[in-house]
Amino acid sequence: MRFGIDRLIDDHFAPLHGKRVALFSNLSAVNRDLVTTYDVFRMADAVNLVALFGPEHGFGGAAADGMAVDTATDPRTGLPVYSLYGETFRPTAAMLDGIDLLVCDLQDVGVRYYTFLWTLTHIMEACGEVGVPLLILDRPNPLGGTLDGGALEPKLASLVGRFPIPIQHGMTIGELATLINGRWNPHPAEMTVYACDGWRRDQDWSRIGRAFVPPSPNMPHFVAAQHYPGSCLIEGTTLSEGRGTPLPFEVVGAPYLDGAALADALNGLKLPGVRFRPHLFEPSASKCVGQTCGGVQAHITDPVIYRPVRAWLAVIHTIRHLYPEDFAWLPQYHPAGLQHFDRLIGDRHTRRMIDAGDPVAVIVDGWQAFQAEFKALAAPHLLYG
Repeated sequence: MRFGIDRLIDDHFAPLHGKRVALFSNLSAVNRDLVTTYDVFRMADAVNLVALFGPEHGFGGAAADGMAVDTATDPRTGLPVYSLYGETFRPTAAMLDGIDLLVCDLQDVGVRYYTFLWTLTHIMEACGEVGVPLLILDRPNPLGGTLDGGALEPKLASLVGRFPIPIQHGMTIGELATLINGRWNPHPAEMTVYACDGWRRDQDWSRIGRAFVPPSPNMPHFVAAQHYPGSCLIEGTTLSEGRGTPLPFEVVGAPYLDGAALADALNGLKLPGVRFRPHLFEPSASKCVGQTCGGVQAHITDPVIYRPVRAWLAVIHTIRHLYPEDFAWLPQYHPAGLQHFDRLIGDRHTRRMIDAGDPVAVIVDGWQAFQAEFKALAAPHLLYG
């Protein structure tokens, strides 16, 4: 199996010859030998690297979620490292000046909330406006080709979702870039995708045979990524999703929760492919810092049938109705009164349905028509069988 960066190396960097190259990446993007794309480019005589661009968490991948990152100078090369998660989410014309080709190599996690894709869409728009071509070095979707979740309402667009794709979209970043560039980019960029060799849509990361390098601080291993399509929804509540613990996105809890009672309730639902174990934890960051939280850890028993979006909606639904006086949605943070859960789930009615006690099955059934439409929309842009 070869990722896009591996193919580029094997092709002796042919598309980069004679060009002033910028790299949009972070240090989690590695080749088959676990060498970062940054180091590959930095040390290759055939690559004239002139600028670096970093997404959320910074080029080094160490900044906390939501933390603004400043533009800086790379100490090894002396090149500018333009932050696209600080004063601006998209490159300015000045940043793109003097660049002949912008290369993107980022490991996505296959979930709409993850900001890397949306920063890339801002790059695509800016490059289209000024005529800088793009080369996308593709990587597998760690979650394979599974699709789940509903649409995104246009009024809820943000950097955790700009365009109407499912929560778990089942596409690679290269496939999504071609779809978005052709359908929603007002100034389509000239773009080439270096596809992976040997990857199939039925392969999640456990079947790829490569080390899972954490793409961000709270995605430490593949299990966290498997839960993330659903457990990230906990961010829209006052519950802890495990940030500041060794198990981010695998646990949920709060000081008022009885973990044993919650585990019994959740296991009684017989959700496919997952079991819940009582768990105590004390976050050192984010919500509930320094407080002992009762809760549960989710353990995947069968990844083939596990559906994280549905499972974690059931977790939220259960806690909401077991603890009606304590549970709360994260307070409104937007001038228009939008709530973070709504931005994540993509609509303003799911939260109200949970409050009203509507079954999760009813929520899920409402996604079917959109998913069929999206499959048809995505089909011409799929690069892998």
